[in-house]
Order: sequence, then structure tokens, then C-alpha cells
Amino acid sequence: HIFKCDIPTLDTNVILLLNGFYFDRKTPLRELPSGALVGSFAKASTEYPELVEKYYGKYAQITNEGLVALNSAFVQDGIFIYVPKGVVLQKPLQIVNLIMSDNDIMVQHRNLFVLEENTGATVIVCDHTFSPHKFLTNSVTEIYTGPDSRFDFTKVQNEHNDATQISHIYLNQGKNSNVTSNLITLHGGLVRNNFHVRLDGEGCENNTSGLFLADKGQHIDNYAYIDHAKPYCTSNQLFKGVLDDFSTGAFNGKILVRRNAQKTQAYQVNNNILLTDDARMNTKPQLEIYADDVKCSHGATVGQLDENALFYMRARGIGERESRLMLMYAFANEIINQIKVEPLRERINHLVDMRLRGELSRCQNCAMNCG
Repeated sequence: HIFKCDIPTLDTNVILLLNGFYFDRKTPLRELPSGALVGSFAKASTEYPELVEKYYGKYAQITNEGLVALNSAFVQDGIFIYVPKGVVLQKPLQIVNLIMSDNDIMVQHRNLFVLEENTGATVIVCDHTFSPHKFLTNSVTEIYTGPDSRFDFTKVQNEHNDATQISHIYLNQGKNSNVTSNLITLHGGLVRNNFHVRLDGEGCENNTSGLFLADKGQHIDNYAYIDHAKPYCTSNQLFKGVLDDFSTGAFNGKILVRRNAQKTQAYQVNNNILLTDDARMNTKPQLEIYADDVKCSHGATVGQLDENALFYMRARGIGERESRLMLMYAFANEIINQIKVEPLRERINHLVDMRLRGELSRCQNCAMNCG
């Protein structure tokens, strides 16, 4: 069953990853262009060894990241996507990453996405579970986007609050490539997301955004590192968090502008709302600039809902609870609007609205989060 990741009116090619292993449903993906490869990472490693070896491990370095080394040592499978030169995948690829076990479990899976020159693809990753048990997921995803390529990536984390998820995403962009990444975290006990982006060709554009909604004892940690290695590149980071009860969160963002990366434009913003006195948020935006002809900015805020705005709405007959929900939804909507695929954006709108109203929170008690 994959109903939990249903996106009404959006026609996708669905790929199922079960406990870190590619689940072969014996039916070919629809409308997949000639030369494009989508399937098991383990199978691709044996059938296309030269292609996999060309990109595998080139961006995710085991020398600096212990958990990446752990993944490299124990990984058995994952998803492999290859889009050859000049090919555009018209139908989005939807990866349902499902954890289902009768016991506590640790999952290590590896994804490799390669887009050659002048290509395009949309990938949606949905993290879910049917299991009430505790589990740890340690995943590594390496993404290469060639010159003049376009890649749209959305990851939705909606597991239960006994789950621990550590996600490493390494992205290397070629000349004039354009990548949009959206991360939506609805549930998860301990979540750590690491984004490493290298703009490795002139004229690259990268837009990375994230939203998390936390309550109870959740801890959500987002790390974003953007390396401007070449000139004439643009990057935009926007991360937001809403924290309730005694939940905690962290954001650590860094933009590196190398000496030869002139004409860089780089912007980083992290905004957060604390709904209780017990919620905690730590934020650390950073700029490290070695070029002198650039436009860069960074900033962070941690605060509460605007009392003046609440008073304004209540004075016009809107109840306190609905007023607070409207402000929270408006705060979150700036991130949701970054999602380019309209049916997916509408679905995320619905899930975020339910989460803010506490409906998904009640649902998560049965470890289903069906939404």
C-alpha cells in the first residue's frame, strides 16, 4: 500500500524503497524516455559499473563525515536515476521510502541521481512508516546535474515521533544548471538533514528551502552548506521552523564564496516561531567570503506570533485559535509556495494545515500518519 503518499491529480512514476531496498513491482515505469535508467542502485552497480563508478563517492566524502562512512560500509541498495544528454523526464518520479518492520531496525540506503547535459527531471521523496517500532535511517543521496540541466527536488518527512532520520544530500551543479530543493518535515523524533551544495560551473542557480513543524519532544536539525566555487552563480536559502511544546530545533547554514567566484549573489535567511516558553531554537547563519565583487546577505530570527496582528484579527471577530492558525499558516506558506509542482503544493498545503491544527499529531499516535 502506498496510499499515504497519494498526491491527487498528480500523475507520477512511483518507485518503492522498502526498508532501504528497491522493491521491484515487475511493471516498467511509464513514459520513461529511451536511455533513461531508474531502478535499484545495487543492480545498477553490477549492470552499469563504469557509469556508477564515475559518480559514486565523488561528492559524499567518507573522510570528513563519520555517518557517511558508516553508510558506505553497510549500504546494500537504494535508488539509481540516470538521465542521458538531451533527455527530459516529463513525468515526475515519486520515491516512497517506506519503513515496515516488526522490530526495531536500522536502515542504510544510498541514492545516486545523475543528470547529464541539457536534461530535466522532477523527483519527489516521501518518507513514511507503517511500523510503530523505533528505527534509525541513515541515508546518503548524491546528485550530479550537468551543464544546462534543470532539477526539481522535494522531500517530505512524515514518519512517527519515535523515528530517527539522518539524511545527507550532496549536490554538484554544472555550468548554467538550475536546481530547486524543498524540504518539508512534518514528523520525526530526531531528524538531521545535511545539505552540501557545490556550484561548480559558471551561471548556476540554486534555490534551497525548508520548513519544519515540531511539537512534544521532537528535535529537528537542518545544516546547509553552499560552496560558490565558480563566478556568476546565484543561491537562495530560506529555512523556517514552528516549534510547540518542549520541542527543539537547530539551523546551521554556511555560504562559502571562493576567491575566483566573482559576481556571486548569495542570500540566506532562517526564521523561526516559538509557540511556548519551553520550545528552543538555535540558529547560526554564516558567510565566508573571499571574493570582493559579490552581493551576499544572511540573517536569522527567533520570536513569537505577532501580538499586534493577533489583536487586529480578534478585534474583527476572528477567534484566538483561528487567528493563531492563520498567522502560522501564513508564516509556513512562504516555503510551501516554493514548490513548483501545483498538485504537490496543494497536497503539502493540506498536510501542513492538518499538522498545525493538531490533526496529524493525533493521527501519529497510531503510527500511521495517513493524512
